Amino acid sequence: MICPAERTDEVLRIATDCPAVVNVIRLPGAAYEPRGDFVEFDVAREAANGVLEQLRALGLKDSGGITVEELYLSISTAAEKAEEIAPGDSDDAVVWEQLAARTSAEARLTWAFLAFLALATQIAAIGALLDQPILIVGAMVLGPEFGPVAAVCFGVLRGNLRLIGAAVRTLAIGFTVAIGITLGCAVAGRLLGWITPDMLDDRPLTNFIVHPDKWSFIVALLAGVAGILSMTAGKSSALVGVFISVTTVPAAGNIAVAIALAHWHEVAASFQQLGLNLAGMLLAGIVTLFLQRFLWNRYGLHTSGRPGGVNAMKRAD
Repeated sequence: MICPAERTDEVLRIATDCPAVVNVIRLPGAAYEPRGDFVEFDVAREAANGVLEQLRALGLKDSGGITVEELYLSISTAAEKAEEIAPGDSDDAVVWEQLAARTSAEARLTWAFLAFLALATQIAAIGALLDQPILIVGAMVLGPEFGPVAAVCFGVLRGNLRLIGAAVRTLAIGFTVAIGITLGCAVAGRLLGWITPDMLDDRPLTNFIVHPDKWSFIVALLAGVAGILSMTAGKSSALVGVFISVTTVPAAGNIAVAIALAHWHEVAASFQQLGLNLAGMLLAGIVTLFLQRFLWNRYGLHTSGRPGGVNAMKRAD
């Protein structure tokens, strides 16, 4: 933290009052712009929400700055004790400020998002034409669409209509652009004689794209839960499995080639598959976040002096 000198004592009080905080450092007058003191400390992940809430209440966002970094290794007996004091496991703790920052970034419509989604959709389209599941899987991994989906879920949790609107806009424009680019390429391919309508007639390995059913929705629900948990619990590696589970990008790719080859029944089925998967992920993601917030409010470590919070824990010690 960078904080005005007159706020430093309050910052230090917040840090020292929390038993899950260790390694407190104060460098008076070290900050040049904005001017102030530099304060640093380590806090167990489970206690981060309460500490951040109190620091924000001091107005440091406007008068100074708060930077949060994740530590992957801390060789310290004091740090080990702080982890033991904080209830639960650090992997299960949700740092809401961190999630807010991440979903806000994921909701933005960027050239990188459009490029990755367009590339993934084109790979999926080629996979559908050639009946190659490996290309479909590759397209699923490359697709970046879960980020805006998670942003919508978090926006619903916080009642943030602006975040919801931005994320929905990113999804709508992203898929429209990706399908449009892929459609243009497919039309060009048909004019050149590279692809023909019969290529979509018999493809047993990728036919699942145009057959949405209850299992598609169930898988989307499970993927939505796994995706949110991977973002909130810091298990980002699990997010790859989420991408491979849902049939959003393959459905978009199939829409493009089906239009180009005049397979209108497949266009409708692919739109249904796309909508079913997005709906399942959104529903599961929203429920998961609400459940996590409920469990945190009920069983998490609080630093506001409420019953069962840090003050009570210190008295018990």
